[in-house]
Amino acid sequence: MPGRHINDQQVRLYMTARLTHPQTTAAAMAGISVATGRRIEREPRPPSMHKKARHYRTRVDPLEGLWDEAVVPMLEAAPGLRPITVLGELDRRHPDRITPTIRRTLERRIRAWKALHGPDKEVMFPQKHSPGRMGLSDFTDMAELGIHVSGVPLVHRLYHFALVYSGFEHAEIVLGGESYTALATGLSRSLAILGGAPHEHRSDSLSAAFRNLCADDAQDLTRRFAALAAHYRMVPTRNNRGVAHENGSIESRHGHVKSRIEQALLLRGSTDFATLDDYRTFVSGVIADHNKRHADEIEIERAHLRPLPPASPATWDEASVRVTSSSGFSFRHAFYTVPSRLIGHHLHLRVHDERIEAFLGAALVVTLPRGRAPSKKAGRTTTHVVDYRHVIASLRAKPGALAGLSYRDALWPRPAYRRAWEALSAVGSARDAGRTMVGLLALAHDQGVEADLAGALDAILDAGELPDLADLRGRFMPASASIPSVHVEMPESRSYDGLLTATSMEMAA
Repeated sequence: MPGRHINDQQVRLYMTARLTHPQTTAAAMAGISVATGRRIEREPRPPSMHKKARHYRTRVDPLEGLWDEAVVPMLEAAPGLRPITVLGELDRRHPDRITPTIRRTLERRIRAWKALHGPDKEVMFPQKHSPGRMGLSDFTDMAELGIHVSGVPLVHRLYHFALVYSGFEHAEIVLGGESYTALATGLSRSLAILGGAPHEHRSDSLSAAFRNLCADDAQDLTRRFAALAAHYRMVPTRNNRGVAHENGSIESRHGHVKSRIEQALLLRGSTDFATLDDYRTFVSGVIADHNKRHADEIEIERAHLRPLPPASPATWDEASVRVTSSSGFSFRHAFYTVPSRLIGHHLHLRVHDERIEAFLGAALVVTLPRGRAPSKKAGRTTTHVVDYRHVIASLRAKPGALAGLSYRDALWPRPAYRRAWEALSAVGSARDAGRTMVGLLALAHDQGVEADLAGALDAILDAGELPDLADLRGRFMPASASIPSVHVEMPESRSYDGLLTATSMEMAA
């Protein structure tokens, strides 16, 4: 076009088009005139080869008298200085010379100086991965997604496993911290889904799992992790502490999996789930969609995995506790109730990420939901995991103990019972309110009407009334019925002779 210089790309495009098109067409395709096309054919070198190198400046150097005298000595003394830091120092020393437009010039000059005189940079070595060689494990926090369960924010993280070659992924929702239990459980489930184990397993330094552990416990955790890898015949490796990029294949996938979950949540239109199982199903669906897209590569890698051992590994922590006279035990800043018949006994615990299994000898006696240590913001020192069924018999005998019970707020099986307690205690004495509530809990336990009774309590309270124990007993306890009279007529003894005769004839036949 008139008034504009042609560039190298136009020359290359014109010369390529001239191989199959006439001069006019090739010039039009390159956006140049026919005359320019003729000149290019006479001298096919691109314009950049015609230009002579310029060895003079077209404007005054804004860093003249500052670069060699001030900037270079600062960089030689501390090569890690950022341009914005150098600019601030120059502004302090020479306020009359520094303007806002000098920043870009300084950045370009410092970048060029570091390329010529700066220290060596860390080199990232690309790796070639073979099928079945490496699996990766790590944890990632999910707070930024704002997940809620029944309207309550869900504090959790994700255990994330991946195979480097095929891109197979598996994720487990972890309600606690980064622990051996969470790692072992997630890893064992991942390998069970795959049907095999890779030759090598890499994790980060598990610094969060080791945090606040004494030396003996940290060493024990190291041994258990090594034993877990040996169980699957995997070579355990881990990246250097604080060097996350060494586990980059899983670190980059963290962002991808969270992005996929976030996009699926946007399509769903809500981050609130009715139950934790609903959220687990949702995450599993997102992961399954990803694995479906990599199905061919996953099948290739499956053929190179080592077969799984016949027995499952121990993926739990173990502890021993004694049941106190309060019909419970304390474990890791949480108090758990158990059936009162276990008072005085020592229980062996298998501590999983979400549940605790209590054994008396070899017999499993109770399974409890896992309690989490309260946060410092909560202002409490102990979390209570209470089942009213464990203590209702004793409470029935001592209803006055309910008013001052230390774990009273955790005793209510449903919100309706808490509402009933608050309403009764607000208008009457705590003693009378306690007797009514113990009666209601006993009714729910004895008749198996916990949910139905909760619905009735909500309806009564919504109507502005107070629950009446006698009335509710009449509604939910079965009416007593009289025992019917049954007349039994005894047959004569000689009537059995006919039966004996018939039996003898069958045996003879």
